[in-house]
Amino acid sequence: MKKLSVGIIFGGKSSEHEVSLQSAKNIIEAIDRNRFDITLIGIDKQGQWFLRDLNHFLENPEDPRHISLAASARQLALQPGHLEQPFFESAQQQQQLSQLDVIFPIIHGTLGEDGSLQGLLAFANLPYVGSAVLGSAVCMDKEVCKRLLMHAGIAVAPYIAVKAVADEAALFEQASAQLGLPLFIKPASQGSSVGVSKVTNAAEFRAGLALAFRYDRKVLIEQAIIGREIECAILGNDQPRASVCGEVLTQDQFYSYDAKYIDGQSRTVVPADMPKEIEAQIQALALRTFAALECEGLARVDVFLTPDNQIVVNEVNTLPGFTNISMYPQLWQASGLNYSDLISNLIDLALERHQLNASKQHVL
Repeated sequence: MKKLSVGIIFGGKSSEHEVSLQSAKNIIEAIDRNRFDITLIGIDKQGQWFLRDLNHFLENPEDPRHISLAASARQLALQPGHLEQPFFESAQQQQQLSQLDVIFPIIHGTLGEDGSLQGLLAFANLPYVGSAVLGSAVCMDKEVCKRLLMHAGIAVAPYIAVKAVADEAALFEQASAQLGLPLFIKPASQGSSVGVSKVTNAAEFRAGLALAFRYDRKVLIEQAIIGREIECAILGNDQPRASVCGEVLTQDQFYSYDAKYIDGQSRTVVPADMPKEIEAQIQALALRTFAALECEGLARVDVFLTPDNQIVVNEVNTLPGFTNISMYPQLWQASGLNYSDLISNLIDLALERHQLNASKQHVL
């Protein structure tokens, strides 16, 4: 049987560039080479696309602080109207890449997880892993995500959203009176806890706002939810399934970027220690959340489980990490699906959705 050609797109301009490199490394190492040939497309921090050498595409691959893209002179461009193969090397415009059958985008955060890249791939008529433009965009914007979940009757942490702050002292008084202390301040459209602060007083509140506004024009001020941090992985299109649940334990004040990827101040417990009936409730809620937000292919649904067993959705990640410590592949491993088969499943789901969409487009 002819192998499928998979383009893996990674890196990007977002603050999660290094996490994307780690995720790509793991996917490349685990993908079934008996089924798939792979082409590596690495996007640098300036947003330039380059074809990468499979034998040397990363510098410092084992060091999460210093991991980076290896140099490449093979810059790529895209011709959206060329349905057979839209990518070509820009230095030699007649030299097109070999046909790509499907794309695995593993760019976390801005311009990779927010619907931008998904829209570009749709214009190029390329099947791709993960949610389409709508599901990607609404899950990336935490405030829009909350609005949709509340409309669906799904509990979320109470919050205030702001785009500009004229009087920080007055806003702190309003937020602390309405939501209590401590508060969490976060950019509306970032992942991996980038730009997030836990604040307990006016000075920390001002600093937290300043940090969050460095990353986004819209900022969320959230009530702190006391509870266990539980995560559930979803896999599928129209008939998705839920993994076992896992728990995040951290020695930091919260599950920060450094705690996740750099300093080892967190660990995961998979499967989480909880009664089966509670796990079943979280799985059912995760599936409801996946459907309410128009997700496809994959997502990780993060919730808080309060001491009285109330379940509050924290956020939804449509392109979760695939690093060595990432929860999404761990959860499926514990559910009986190994890393390599998980990647194959995701690629098959991408092709399934593309074929269904193509058939609908020809119906008059």
